[in-house]
Amino acid sequence: MIVHIPDVLNEQQIVHCRDVMQHATWVDGRVTAGYQSADVKDNRQLPDDSKEAHELGDMIIAALERHPLFITAALPLRVFPPLFNRYDPGMSFGTHLDNAIRQVPGTPYRVRTDLAMTLFLSQPEEYDGGELVIDDVYGAHTAKLPAGDMILYPASSLHHITTVTRGTRFAAFFWAQSMVQDEGQRTLLFDLDMAINKVSHALTQHHPAVVALTNCYHNLLRRCAEV
Repeated sequence: MIVHIPDVLNEQQIVHCRDVMQHATWVDGRVTAGYQSADVKDNRQLPDDSKEAHELGDMIIAALERHPLFITAALPLRVFPPLFNRYDPGMSFGTHLDNAIRQVPGTPYRVRTDLAMTLFLSQPEEYDGGELVIDDVYGAHTAKLPAGDMILYPASSLHHITTVTRGTRFAAFFWAQSMVQDEGQRTLLFDLDMAINKVSHALTQHHPAVVALTNCYHNLLRRCAEV
């Protein structure tokens, strides 16, 4: 399941992110790459322990906690603190797979990476190339979204970033451990929740059919969720 989540950040927040990132110190992006990914990774990152990364990451997490589509799609149990990268002309990230488990820096806590997220912080017209390409059984899916929008997809997917040929691509990337580990179950719950929302708009929120469907959703979630 690949979900486009619009308007995670508003225009003022995007401007603030860009201002912070423009004045920050960047390091080689391979510091967070696995031994295979390091061979195909060419970008820059904010150090994960920098005050800039902590400030912007806290803002993004707070925004996601208020975003109903993210909650519905991810059913998040834990969210790994956002990381930030930039791709200047000539930079890319070849086909790779994300680590299954990530330890939160400076803590004993680990996150199972069920879902991967990229939050775009540059407008599409600001750079050429730099598309996120996600491979699944149905083929390749390309994402290059407006600043403030996010793409959410299974972290088990092979993916890559095409070469940037003009401008700079800024983004945040991170992962979530879902309460529902099974992707098929999570997709069914998402589809059911979306259908309930449509029915509630066509009827009323308290219509008996809406109440019955909502009851089914929560009973299914109760059976599938791990907390």
